[in-house]
Amino acid sequence: MSWRTIHLSDRPATPWRNGGGLTRELVASPEQSDWCWRMSVAEVTASGPFSRLDGVTRWFAVLRGAGVDLRVASAPGSEDGVSDVHRLTVEEPPFCFDGSAATDCQLIAGPTQDFNLMVHDSNLPARMVRVRGELRELAHATKTIAVYAVDSGASVLFNSEELYIPPATLVWRTLAKSATVQIRSTHALWMELSA
Repeated sequence: MSWRTIHLSDRPATPWRNGGGLTRELVASPEQSDWCWRMSVAEVTASGPFSRLDGVTRWFAVLRGAGVDLRVASAPGSEDGVSDVHRLTVEEPPFCFDGSAATDCQLIAGPTQDFNLMVHDSNLPARMVRVRGELRELAHATKTIAVYAVDSGASVLFNSEELYIPPATLVWRTLAKSATVQIRSTHALWMELSA
């Protein structure tokens, strides 16, 4: 399978039901109505709760803005009413959390733009890494890999194949065999998940 390319500017915006923002879905696999994994970019304009997603693991990375405080309820079986607060900014690593946990988002100082990776638990393991500078990875066969270039482009060396990713663009592919991947960017996201 070759690279697939999706530009954020080409994706329609869907307003949230609670009025707190909007989402542009970049890709859902295998299909939008019955996805195993999903990648999207959200514009968060107001503080408020996140939708609950049972059986889903979520990764959240701030792309622009001052950031957010995510208050995530503790795991079932822990003391009632206990929540952990995580301050997330453009400098922090992507944050992984249980989509079924009650989660409240408080903006630190104005709107933010954020990247979301959602994976049904049956399709784990998966991961997201923020790239600032250079990242080298050995990606294994049958994995799906993706790179999102944030506010600057990204250069990708896939084995001996060179690829340039414009800003605000996602590229992804599923591997038939293992490959060496090198990413250079001032700001990008690397994702790897089960195909």
